[in-house]
Amino acid sequence: QVQLVESGGGLVQPGGSLRLSCAVSGFAFSINPVNWYRQAPGKERELVAIISGTDGNTNYADSVKGRFAISRDIAKNTVYLQMNSLKPEDTAVYYCTVRVGVRRYWGQGTQVIVSS
Repeated sequence: QVQLVESGGGLVQPGGSLRLSCAVSGFAFSINPVNWYRQAPGKERELVAIISGTDGNTNYADSVKGRFAISRDIAKNTVYLQMNSLKPEDTAVYYCTVRVGVRRYWGQGTQVIVSS
C-alpha cells in the first residue's frame, strides 16, 4: 500500500527557513519521481518541486527556484523540501505526491504559515 506522510510545517517569520519531510512506503522509491505541491487558500494546487526516481534530477517552479531544494534519502525512504528565504506568499498546505501506475497518491499535507 502506497503511503506518504508529511511533517515539518509550522509558523515561521519572513526570511526564515523550514525543512519539510515526506516519509514514503509501498512503491519503488528509486524509480518513481516524487513531487511537492502546495495549495494556498483560495488558489489552485501548484507544483513546487520534482525529484526524479532514477537519477535524482530536480526541477522547480519559478516562484521557488533558488530558495527551495528538494532532496531524498533512499535509505530512510524520505524526501525533503528545504525552504529558505520564506515569503508570506509561500503560505500554503504542502503535499508530497507520487504517481504509481495510473493512480496518483497524496499525503495528508503539512501547513506552512509565513508571517511576522
